[in-house]
Amino acid sequence: MKSFFNILLIVLVLSSFFNCKKSNSNKTETDNKWKSLFNGENLEGWVVKINGYELHNNYLNTFRVENGILKVSYDQYDSFTDEFGHLFYKTPFTNYRLKLQYRFIGEQVVGGESWARKNSGIMIHSQAPETMLLKQGFPMSLEVQLLGGVENGVQRPSGNLCTPATHVEMKGEKITEHCIMADSKTYYSEEWIEAEVIVTKDSISHFIDGKLAISYSNPSIGGEFLDSTSKNIQAKDGQALTSGYISLQSESHPIEFKNIKILEY
Repeated sequence: MKSFFNILLIVLVLSSFFNCKKSNSNKTETDNKWKSLFNGENLEGWVVKINGYELHNNYLNTFRVENGILKVSYDQYDSFTDEFGHLFYKTPFTNYRLKLQYRFIGEQVVGGESWARKNSGIMIHSQAPETMLLKQGFPMSLEVQLLGGVENGVQRPSGNLCTPATHVEMKGEKITEHCIMADSKTYYSEEWIEAEVIVTKDSISHFIDGKLAISYSNPSIGGEFLDSTSKNIQAKDGQALTSGYISLQSESHPIEFKNIKILEY
């Protein structure tokens, strides 16, 4: 009987060991599917479009890479005159998890709008950069709005949803407001913050520092700013929006990004 229990114990230990090894192997396999979108050295794989300038014209070196950080900088500007910009990743995506870290730094450039202070965004399901008009401030997209607190005690949550030329549904109802506030805290200092977006079929969720900020579904083309897009985009009014490009925004306040990675489903 003692011999039987010894054998049973050995079997249980070996089983636990191989299950643990298999679990770790699966975890490593999943981790390896994450793809880095930013190489930390240059803007390879990214496309610049700044309002009023031709595609690829990185006006006054607005988007740059320094010390492994992707920076939005205005140190070469005398003043900001609606040079709203977007840095697009070169390929579109459909179902995925996107993670990055960001932080606002320094002071807003002279001439920037008051609402644009500590204001930037991650645009998802965006139109292709080459389809933007020469003078088009914002692409048709869904914006994961990144905000920072500018006055102590005044709430300004990050991870909101803004909808340039788009609509979404929340709890089964169509939402036509341009910006919808998220359930997130306000960050007042220059600390690094993690933003994550999960896109699964018709459902999209924003997370800030691991906490769910907002969820919505069934995005479609239409609404505010549609008339400032190309005729081709306008002709798709009401069409479901199921995929698109990812871009990072420049709106007049310096911001930095790092650890930009994606996991496709």
